[in-house]
Amino acid sequence: MSSVPERSEIDEQYTWDLESIYATDDDWEEAYETVSERIEDLQSYEGRVTEDAGTLLEVFERYEEIMREVEMVSAYARMRRDEDTTDQHYQALTARAQSLSADAQSAASFIEPELQELTREEFDEMVDEAPDLETYDHYVDDVLRMKPHTRSAEVEELLADLGEVTGATGEVYTLLSNADMAFPTVEGPDSEAPRASDESSGDEPRDGEGVEITQSNFTNLLKRPDREFRRRVYEEYFDEWESMRNTVATAYKNSVKADVKLAQARNYDTAREAALDGPNVPVDVYDTLVDTVHDNLDKLHRHADLKREALEVDELRMWDLYMPLTGDGGPDLEYDQAAEYVVEALEPLGEEYQSRVAEGLESRWVDVYENEGKQSGAYSGGTYDTQPFILMNYQDDVASMYTLAHELGHSMHSELTTEEQPYVYSSYEIFVAEVASTVNEALLTNHLLETVDDPEFKQHVLNEFLERVRSTLYRQTLFAEFEHEAHRLEEEGEPLTADRLDDLYRGLKADYYEPAAIDDRIAREWMRIPHFYRAFYVYQYATGISAALAITDRIFEEGETAAEDYLEFLRQGSREYPLELLRVAGVDMSTSDPIDRALETYGDRLDEMDDLLG
Repeated sequence: MSSVPERSEIDEQYTWDLESIYATDDDWEEAYETVSERIEDLQSYEGRVTEDAGTLLEVFERYEEIMREVEMVSAYARMRRDEDTTDQHYQALTARAQSLSADAQSAASFIEPELQELTREEFDEMVDEAPDLETYDHYVDDVLRMKPHTRSAEVEELLADLGEVTGATGEVYTLLSNADMAFPTVEGPDSEAPRASDESSGDEPRDGEGVEITQSNFTNLLKRPDREFRRRVYEEYFDEWESMRNTVATAYKNSVKADVKLAQARNYDTAREAALDGPNVPVDVYDTLVDTVHDNLDKLHRHADLKREALEVDELRMWDLYMPLTGDGGPDLEYDQAAEYVVEALEPLGEEYQSRVAEGLESRWVDVYENEGKQSGAYSGGTYDTQPFILMNYQDDVASMYTLAHELGHSMHSELTTEEQPYVYSSYEIFVAEVASTVNEALLTNHLLETVDDPEFKQHVLNEFLERVRSTLYRQTLFAEFEHEAHRLEEEGEPLTADRLDDLYRGLKADYYEPAAIDDRIAREWMRIPHFYRAFYVYQYATGISAALAITDRIFEEGETAAEDYLEFLRQGSREYPLELLRVAGVDMSTSDPIDRALETYGDRLDEMDDLLG
């Protein structure tokens, strides 16, 4: 039986270099103790934040020093835990780091309420007295903007103290899905030859052999050519979720309830309004996305019909959705080759950008392969004072290559922001972050279609583009509808039971995938989506890919000028609000134009694939 390797079996060159943060756990402990003591320093400023310009500048600088240290302590613990989520030692370090972060936020909770006692004119006068305060101009503007939704210092401190509690459901879900749930082993297909990636990924079945389902390899297994094998994987996987349905439904219900209560505590009418107001994104942007996607569901339906025809089946089933239009899982693609393709694809962004990505890959930014207990999925992490870090579960396929390009986009966004901006503007919003990642994907698609000679490989690249739009623009919008409706039901007092959540999700899936057969198991798919524990987050993937495709088109049409505009956008961090930042790159997300353009490109690519398959 194939199995996932232990952490110790992974070659060091394919692991991230967390020792660059703290060489040992003892060094982490020392840093933890030091910053724990420093947190108390903040409290000496309570009641004095705005007494004069010098004190205000001191408060800003002291807060930043402490939070930079807290973030390093937290990042190290979290990433060590993610290497093996069953490791009790790093679970404990992560819990301590989370408590430390909550303590720091609580200790600083008086700062913004006191800042809001200022008028804009008074702050401008302080800038005249202490010119270094000019750095904080946009930050102060943002704080003053939030005054109607900021409570007294006492309430803010209480809300900060409760942060660990209100976020507990997400932590419970993470441990349940990654550490405690044991997915079954299914019988492998009888007729498939083993692939070269069997040894490295541990998820590909050999003839007549069983394969262990994991969170990381589930969708990859649904790309296997043997339809009966896909059905077995699909059914066994979702049956395991069914055994946890009441636990997961309770966790999600309480996560939604926390979102609603916190929004009410801050004088918002809805949880969605509260979530979008943080980055200053109008709710209309969310609604425009949903409406525009619904107006273009016919393209998704066409994609489903093409898939049914390519698979030569009478009815498309839910275990068929991840199958490529090319009819199989695609060519094996080792990590080193994928990394080379990605670096080459970034040439339109200039030699400096390209070479820095190459250097990062050599400097162990990436934790490449899946291992036993590792956090599923992929992300880009790190802090203002560290190199970027990327967690992956690379599966030796084209999709994993695109994931690498995606996460490198995030990492380079952080690198350019850190170089250009002070700490206060280093934490850019997700709304713009997903643009950087998806521009890299779009550049990769264009590069491969133009330079690779193998027609079969080109078909798989084109298929990957179509799947990325399907899963990023359409699927994430479906998720956005689901969580919006779930929060609306909670706000109107309707119980969020497992049955009600199943019914809600089933109805959306039926709308989006009208040509396919909807079964009871797919109604449980909402249970496997970790992003739902960060409310109103996923819609930004859909807006991000829309903006990214528009930016990429402009780069190819206008060349160096457009590329420099895009790089300037990356360097800005959170110096401006998201919609204003995107205008620097030539995109206006207050309209439906970028979404329409992305969906038009999707339709054109469907035509191209239809011709190739014809």
